[in-house]
Formats: sequence, C-alpha cells, structure tokens
Amino acid sequence: MRVLGIDCGGAFTGYGVVEQAGDGSLLWIASGAIRLRTQDPLCVRLLRVHEELRTIVLQHRPDVAAIEEIFYAANVKSALKLGEVRGVAMMTAAGSGLPVVGYAPLAVKSAVVGYGRAEKSQVQEMVRRLLKLTALPQPADAADALAIAICHLHTAATLAAMTPQT
Repeated sequence: MRVLGIDCGGAFTGYGVVEQAGDGSLLWIASGAIRLRTQDPLCVRLLRVHEELRTIVLQHRPDVAAIEEIFYAANVKSALKLGEVRGVAMMTAAGSGLPVVGYAPLAVKSAVVGYGRAEKSQVQEMVRRLLKLTALPQPADAADALAIAICHLHTAATLAAMTPQT
C-alpha cells in the first residue's frame, strides 16, 4: 500500500509518500513541502496547493490520502484558512480517485512515537528511524506528513489483523 500523507498549513503544506512493502517494512518514496506565499491572495495559494498535490498524486500514484485533522488554531481567522487548505487537499485527493482518511494529531504522534504529546523533534527522529533515512526529514511539515502516512499504514495493518479471514 502506498500512502500520501498531507499536513496542511497556512505557509507550508507538507506532503510525504510512504509505501509498505510485502514484508511489512516502510519505504520512503517522496516528501517535501508546498511553500505558500502569504502575500498572495488566498485563492492563489489554494490553487497552488491543488496544482502541486495533483502533480504529486500523478507522479507517485498513492492508493490513499491521509490528512491530519484540525485540532487547534490561534484564532478563528487562522482556523478558517487552515480549513480551506485542508478542504482543497481533500478535494484534490478525492478528485484524483483516492480514498481520504483523517487522523487526529494525538493519534499520529501515538502511532509514530508511542506518545500523543510528543514534540516535533521526537516525531522527526522517529520518522527518520522508521523510514531508515540518513537525516531528519526537512522541513518539519514534511516530517509531519510522513508521520501521517505512517500512522495510516499502522492503522490499516492493525485493522487488517483484526478482520476475520474468510
């Protein structure tokens, strides 16, 4: 299974593509961040997120998209902008034929670090270890997106193990 993880943000939207091999090992495919210019009108930033994610989907052919759910914003205006970016990401994935699943930040951190209140640096280090990378994934938004993808792979494996075989 190949998963596109997306970490939506107002200035950066991180993405990470992770595949689970037949032996259960995790393979890094791609990661990075879509940099959004805050001086651009919101509609231009949203269009950029759509276009970049569409290109990533076409290039890497994931089976599913996993997106972090919104949990906190400094103010209502920030929450609305974040929701708009998240909506565009969900629409782009769904429009590309991908199932879209959401995960709470606590679930992502628990799946990757084992502790729901882990610091960003701990998430980066565990992502590096799980994917056997030589350096910490950068920027932090990309590490978060990779963590979201890993969370989905772990969740899907757990659900498959719990499903009775016919």
